[in-house]
Amino acid sequence: MKNVAESSGATQHRLRRIEGRHNALVKHLRQAFSRAELTDEGDCAIEGLRIVEEAIRSGLRFRTIFFRDSAQNQAERLLPQIGANVETVLLPDTLFDNVVPSETPQGVAALVHLKEFSLEDIVERLHVGPVVVLAGLQDPGNLGTIVRSAEAFGSAGVVLGEGTVSPFNSKVVRASAGSIFRVPWVRGKLQSVSSKLRGQQIRLLATSSHKGTPLDQASLTGPLALFIGSEGSGLPRDVLEQVDEIVMIPHAERVESLNAGVAASVMLYEAGRQRK
Repeated sequence: MKNVAESSGATQHRLRRIEGRHNALVKHLRQAFSRAELTDEGDCAIEGLRIVEEAIRSGLRFRTIFFRDSAQNQAERLLPQIGANVETVLLPDTLFDNVVPSETPQGVAALVHLKEFSLEDIVERLHVGPVVVLAGLQDPGNLGTIVRSAEAFGSAGVVLGEGTVSPFNSKVVRASAGSIFRVPWVRGKLQSVSSKLRGQQIRLLATSSHKGTPLDQASLTGPLALFIGSEGSGLPRDVLEQVDEIVMIPHAERVESLNAGVAASVMLYEAGRQRK
């Protein structure tokens, strides 16, 4: 059995030190974080010990893992869990902190390749639960919460309509607690998605704070799509005109409306309860 010194030596052997901020790998990581989009190679930037461990658990393919110089203990914890072909580098603390968006970096970041899905893949999973369709959702915390609830309560997947925050935003990844790695999601135009879902005999439901069928009287069984609007303006009028039913989530009158993440979570919970 290897002792601590041998383990530490093996870790040091795998880590390649990078000092320059203009290094290609460092630039890719910085750009992916700042743009909240994939690199030219199709990789997503993630950071934080728990998130990286969730990516490993989710079976994602890693391109590179970056460690902060003062957090090499993270490398000793993570490297045994990943393949030997994954590039692992060590960055000076200042350089690492300048690249990652977190105000309190945990010392580990990575470039990973996310799984890809189609709307057809999501439709085939409707036995799991409703598909959630988002219209212009701009808060990354809300999107992360919805994806996390989609996994927790059962959802076929999530459709990100135009104007919705990027799923590659680091705050989305963090708020999803790793669910973004596993829940099928696609980007799509709302009009086209609505037409395709209706063509598959899928009921289209929207949520409202003030009108519609009260949630405790609504049927959320069968093939179903839940449309959730933006935090400020809700669902566009043309989308509301296409849905089959509007469902109201009752709440205290002095509260104007529910947070989009909360509304979606309540709907998914109730749909799961009814299915059982």
